[in-house]
Amino acid sequence: MKAEWSKAWNGSKQPRKQRKYRFNAPLHIKQKLMHVHLSPELRTKYGRRQILVSKGDKVIVMRGQHSKKTGEISKIRLKMEKINIQGIDNIKKDGSTSPIGFKASNLMIINLNLVDKVRKAKLKVEDKAKKTKVEDKVKKTKVEVKKEKK
Repeated sequence: MKAEWSKAWNGSKQPRKQRKYRFNAPLHIKQKLMHVHLSPELRTKYGRRQILVSKGDKVIVMRGQHSKKTGEISKIRLKMEKINIQGIDNIKKDGSTSPIGFKASNLMIINLNLVDKVRKAKLKVEDKAKKTKVEDKVKKTKVEVKKEKK
């Protein structure tokens, strides 16, 4: 792999090259890596598996020492690819606290923050598109069933 970041990179089995790809990626690519899985209820509601994380979303930690803990997202550090959750802090020896950074892959969204109008509209548009695809499939199968009966 070259010294500069390249979008045309096909991949590698070597973890060091995979880490280098993520670490050297520009911010517009790192933002795509910050998608978080949706809960099963939200998946059925919106017809999506994952969505870009946003401040104010309520999440549950799926992996690690803090698994099964829930909280609201307080800060997203795109450059570091870390997400801070309100209420989950590291307590130091002197008594002060510091926020813990979680990877997006270790979280699951329980409740979406739909204050952002653009995000809300995007979910509705995609939801309508999924419904029309499903309706088209249902119509096609009904037509096929009628042909088989004749």
